Amino acid sequence: MTENYLSLLEESLRRKLQVMAEIQAYNLRQQEIFQSGNVDMDRFDEYVEEKGALIDRVNNLDSGFEKLYAKVAKQLEGGRAQYASQIRVLQGLITEVTDASVTIQAQEARNKKLIEDYFRKEREGIRDGRRSSKAAINYYKNMNKSSVVMPYFMDSKK
Repeated sequence: MTENYLSLLEESLRRKLQVMAEIQAYNLRQQEIFQSGNVDMDRFDEYVEEKGALIDRVNNLDSGFEKLYAKVAKQLEGGRAQYASQIRVLQGLITEVTDASVTIQAQEARNKKLIEDYFRKEREGIRDGRRSSKAAINYYKNMNKSSVVMPYFMDSKK
């Protein structure tokens, strides 16, 4: 019975690694969007939604793993030596999951920086556009006022 539970735990970790690999792929796609000259926000939003679904899958796998591990942990305490090879496999998978998690966090941090830089540049562009528009409007107003010059030195004795 315990061997079946250990096999399920192993399968759960392997699925989690697959889903995490998909998340890493989406992170790379998001990075490419902001590193290219042409930012496609619709595609970025699509990736965010798809990645959100993958994150939900990881959370479900985590939840199932924890519940299953709680059942198995009590049974393992008496016979660790009997299941040593399966436990080593699980420990290796957990290390891989941890490494993947660190990689994902690093990717997310890089993408966050790229996104912040993109929006900062966009805000600056908008600000510059406003300044240019304001300058053009002020110039137009000043030029319209200057065309209506009252004659100061006109001879009124005619």
